[in-house]
Amino acid sequence: MPRLNGGEIIARYLEKEGVEYLVGIPGHGSTNLLDAFNESEVEVIQPRHEQGATHLADGYARASGNPLAVFTSIGPGATNTVTGAATAYVDSIPMVIFTGAPQTHEYGEGILQEIERQKPGDFPSVMEPVTKQSFVVDDVERLPRILRRAFQTALSGRPGPVHIDVPMDVQGAAADVELPEPTEHRPHSRPGGDPDTVSDAADLLAEADRPVIVPGGGTMLAEAWDEVQELAEHLQAPVIPTFQSRGIIPEDHELFVGNAGWIGSSAGNELAANADVILAVGCRFTDMHTSSFEDGVSFEIPPSKLIHVDIDPQEIGKNYPVEVGIQGDAKVVTSQITDAVQDRLDPVSTENNEYYDEIQELWEDWQAQVDERWENDDVPMSISRVARAVREVLPRDGSIVTSAGQPQETINPEFPVYEPRTNISCGGFSTMGWGVSAAIGAKLANPDRTVVDFEGDGSFLMCNQEVACAVEHDIDVNYVVVNNNGWKSIRNLQVNKYGWDRVIDTEFDDETMVDFMDMAESFNVGFTERVVKPENLTGVLEEAFAYDGPSFVEAVVEPDNPDSGAIITGKWDLADLEE
Repeated sequence: MPRLNGGEIIARYLEKEGVEYLVGIPGHGSTNLLDAFNESEVEVIQPRHEQGATHLADGYARASGNPLAVFTSIGPGATNTVTGAATAYVDSIPMVIFTGAPQTHEYGEGILQEIERQKPGDFPSVMEPVTKQSFVVDDVERLPRILRRAFQTALSGRPGPVHIDVPMDVQGAAADVELPEPTEHRPHSRPGGDPDTVSDAADLLAEADRPVIVPGGGTMLAEAWDEVQELAEHLQAPVIPTFQSRGIIPEDHELFVGNAGWIGSSAGNELAANADVILAVGCRFTDMHTSSFEDGVSFEIPPSKLIHVDIDPQEIGKNYPVEVGIQGDAKVVTSQITDAVQDRLDPVSTENNEYYDEIQELWEDWQAQVDERWENDDVPMSISRVARAVREVLPRDGSIVTSAGQPQETINPEFPVYEPRTNISCGGFSTMGWGVSAAIGAKLANPDRTVVDFEGDGSFLMCNQEVACAVEHDIDVNYVVVNNNGWKSIRNLQVNKYGWDRVIDTEFDDETMVDFMDMAESFNVGFTERVVKPENLTGVLEEAFAYDGPSFVEAVVEPDNPDSGAIITGKWDLADLEE
């Protein structure tokens, strides 16, 4: 057995797992760990903030399906990962986060940056609610086993982030150890559904007059895109993905009808609300997707009969009652259901098919609403007009990245994506600034794809320092910032709830607002351009996307034009003030 110190054990094991990058910022609490990567095949990426490290790993995993490793020092370096871990946890995105910790003989002494008033070395308690599991390594000889369990946990079942707290002395201590082989500790198959419940689901779908398929983020994680499309085409059933599964079917496919929910398409909401059978696969049915569960707006279950498939049994029936609940892998179970439906029913024809005709009419009506916004050449521009230009220039297989805010609210319902893993968007935790680093991760995962981070000005300013990471490592990310000078999605909520005279803390001061061109140039971005008129968008974006290196385009958009917000077709229940 080789004699390795803790840092070397981590480096060697990451190589066995096929991890390409270790992302993090060094500190006194992680120096022993980091030293081992001087001789490692794993490349170290240096962000400018630990939150950026987690978002980078998140974007990489969404674009590739594979985890990265994040490392930080002790104390504030470690706590800076919490938002990124939570973002990944809510959307079930795998990563492994290493944090430094006090030396084992100093636990509870209140050393520099220790959290210890509740219990010694208590940072792992902070991570427990936002990770699948949080490990503490108290002996270097236990480190190989914990590493194996951490990756097994991150990647198995419902994926997610895992945390490992590694004391400074454990990082430096040496032992004679055998590193486990990852494949010897993983399942070699995926769980399928119970045959009887699969049969029940197939019976319902074969007899349905108005079936719909609602793929959620679980279908993307399971890579079930071929299975979803095959079943949809056999049934001629409309596909209404959640935002986390956009691209599960090409969005110029005749059965794609947009999303359901608050900012879903009119077609998606109409068809979902009037379905007789709904097949939901890997879908959580959140408030944003269901119009806050108000019956008849996005869904009405019952009378619609719900078939709910999920790897996590706690999600099945959580928010809607099920007719058939199937625990299992999204890819395997969808394939099982497809086979069973094909045994019961010949392919449904589009000829003389009133339901199919209705699907096409509803989609055409929705597309007309989007086209009207996309063809608007007013100055200042709308966010939709900028989105149109990006879509025209972005290759079909290019990736669009969005953080929380108005740009995401516009991109998700209006901007078509055509391939899986090309809509890289934070979901349930709705994290602003996330995309600045997530886009770097997406580009590292797919170097041959064009990657665009489509950010609002406020969102970008939260994590703008990560542009320096893209420049330093020459990672070819295209930043497009739509500048409406404030937190305008929240400003619009204030206006709608309280009126214009109650707007507060959502506008940026014109005289002191940052100059984005100066900022981008200070980061040494090689291509920077500000666009004010829509006729200049296409040419500037073509130059930016063709530039060899990070690029930055600021698009000045209308701050008060309602067309700069989303088309609201559903509902979102936010508490009102009582008189």
